[in-house]
Amino acid sequence: MANKVYEDAASALDGLLFDGMTIVSGGFGLCGIPENSIAAIRAAGVKNLTVVSNNAGVDGFGLGVLLETRQVKKMISSYVGENKEFERQYLNGELELEFCPQGTLAERMRAGGAGIPGFYTRTGVGTLVAEGKEHKEFDGDTFILERGIVGDLAIVKAWKADRFGNLVFRKTARNFNPMAATAGKVTVAEVEEIVEDGALDPDLIHTPSVFVQRVFVGQFEKRIEQLTVRKREAA
Repeated sequence: MANKVYEDAASALDGLLFDGMTIVSGGFGLCGIPENSIAAIRAAGVKNLTVVSNNAGVDGFGLGVLLETRQVKKMISSYVGENKEFERQYLNGELELEFCPQGTLAERMRAGGAGIPGFYTRTGVGTLVAEGKEHKEFDGDTFILERGIVGDLAIVKAWKADRFGNLVFRKTARNFNPMAATAGKVTVAEVEEIVEDGALDPDLIHTPSVFVQRVFVGQFEKRIEQLTVRKREAA
């Protein structure tokens, strides 16, 4: 087996990045985002990227840093409401956007990873989402055709991995990362810990090693997207 463990994000992404590529990025909000890989992509300077992700990060963090440097040409996302720079670029015609319902986006990633080129769904029928897409009736209901997604690269963040590339995600970070991990021609996983062989229960592995080509231990900030706290009661 080839060595899948790399020293850091830069070495793990070495030889994989090029202008105009499509990158599938895991994470949900700011939870479980591959922040080390995103920083390394920014440092590499590749441009005209198409990025597939549930959201576009926030200003100054997550995928938002790639928007600031104008490295992203197009976003395929389901939610972008926390990023003012995204809003500015889109409204000024500087950024392409393909809106995709959240469940549909997850299934497009899963389908791509499973080798399924497309599937029919009722979600989006009769809305702007359905424009230009094939419509078909099944049992009296109308469905639209959605295409599976396969990126040139997938970047994900996991809780634990072994040196073979088996991944375990934690809580909310599991929302999009397992699907994203299957949807790249090459998948790079950044993790909090690489454990000893046999330490992961085979029944609890979320992404098998066959989908993962490179792994490294990252350093994580773990920001909170919207901090809400209860006001202290008067003494």
